[in-house]
Amino acid sequence: MVQESLYLQHKKLLDSAIAALHKRQFFSPYAEHPKAYSAELDAQGKEAFGRLLNQNFVQLNQDTEHWIGEEVSPLWNYGIGIHYPAVSPSKYIENSQKASKSWKNTTIETRAGILLESLERVKARFFELAYATMHTTGQSFMMAFQASGPHAADRALEAVALGVQELRRYPQQVAFSKPLGSHSLEVQKIWKPIPKGIGLVIGCSTFPTWNTVPGLYANLICGNTTIIKPHPKSILAIAIFAAELRKVIREQGLDSNVVQLASDTIADPITKKLAEHPAVKLVDYTGGSFFGNFIESLEKTVFTEKSGINSVIIDSVDDMKTVAQNIAFSVCLYSRQMCTAPQNVFIPQEVRTSTGVLTFKQVAAHIVEAINGVVHHPKMGSETIGAIQNDATLRRIKEVQGDLLLAPQVVHHNQYPNARSQSPTVVSVDAQSVAYRSEYFGPILFLVKTENTIESVAVASVLTSTHGAITCLAFSQDEEVQKFIAEQMNEVFVPVSFNMTGAGFVNQHAAFSDFHGTGGNPAGNASFADVSFVNRRFVWVGNRKME
Repeated sequence: MVQESLYLQHKKLLDSAIAALHKRQFFSPYAEHPKAYSAELDAQGKEAFGRLLNQNFVQLNQDTEHWIGEEVSPLWNYGIGIHYPAVSPSKYIENSQKASKSWKNTTIETRAGILLESLERVKARFFELAYATMHTTGQSFMMAFQASGPHAADRALEAVALGVQELRRYPQQVAFSKPLGSHSLEVQKIWKPIPKGIGLVIGCSTFPTWNTVPGLYANLICGNTTIIKPHPKSILAIAIFAAELRKVIREQGLDSNVVQLASDTIADPITKKLAEHPAVKLVDYTGGSFFGNFIESLEKTVFTEKSGINSVIIDSVDDMKTVAQNIAFSVCLYSRQMCTAPQNVFIPQEVRTSTGVLTFKQVAAHIVEAINGVVHHPKMGSETIGAIQNDATLRRIKEVQGDLLLAPQVVHHNQYPNARSQSPTVVSVDAQSVAYRSEYFGPILFLVKTENTIESVAVASVLTSTHGAITCLAFSQDEEVQKFIAEQMNEVFVPVSFNMTGAGFVNQHAAFSDFHGTGGNPAGNASFADVSFVNRRFVWVGNRKME
């Protein structure tokens, strides 16, 4: 059959991905550097993006009652003019229910083949995805290319591989025999993984594909039809993913409404209506904690990634300059609009280095100097900083209190003179201050003065237990101190990255190796991607039959 041929075509890749889940070593079939691809693909992708501007996005081939769109390029600072098909929430549900009749009865192999083929189709559009992401999120070209293309595809493939592994965990059928003395009980047993129902995947504005495709592909491999509800200001990138998925599904003779894109506007949102609908059984959510808490209150199976406060704990270092450069890049990268970026740097009164002891002020000066080095770098500055996705982020930063160590600066972008950009604001506070104990999304860094490492860890762990965290970065040359930090921070379910320098940054999480989030603290209840990320999307049902 045509459907099975896709599975056979991609079986080698799937087998390699499943093996990678267990090895936890580097694995990616999608090269992350643009130079690994044909030189003409960049120009072609940019041209393809240009053709989409100020047009209706017709590639989805979805039911349409009206066209909507209000995306604004943070680099151009004006609207990109693309409109997307929209229908009522009840129509999305109706379409999804109808499509589920065939999708849930397809074989695991059929679904896997379709999903892997869609990733191959998306691969041909990585450059187009990069420009789409740049002009809806404000990311630099390199980050947009990697995050929305190869890295998102890695996470989608990871979800498919996990799904296939778990859906095959138990035998489909066995002849059960129980000895009963002179005779035996003979029963035919059949186990079936039953999908839970319609899934809703709610996207965020800053990483429209990377945060969306894990839940999307996990739903689909488990047999659940899915409605994608992107952020109104960041639709285009995930619309490209959805278009390729729908195209492959349709080519295989199935109802393409297995996947639907449900766009809305800030003024007329539909997210709550979809999430509360009784037919929606699964909800994936990425975004702020206020709405995330509402999602978690629903009597449904939900997977959330919300906000949190990530910490850096400095105890002792080999070379403070190298450490400061690492922290500076992590803070400057995409103007700290990443869920993995640090907000608070805990610095004791004295920090031991290989050349002597530094005071809090000296450590702070190193960090400020390193941030300035990134911001004012003629080539790296604007490409690292990127642009601010939402001007509300800039308004929020103005509320920050503390002793100002580094004022915000507009970062000039040669290619985009109107880019909405700003360098990080750096303030120092005492550990007793309340200023740093709330999340400030965007370009802000708190340097927190503590008595010692014990106090640093104590405060960081409390903040994690109350507000959540996805990452923790720590620097110590003492193995016993490292052990202490790891134990305390792991107790509140946050992983620790020790002594990251050079090309290693706390922001980075590798698919097939690193778990993104633990699901154990208020930053979210899910992890990309442990087995529970797929297992909770279906239910094992065992039927028995006596002949």
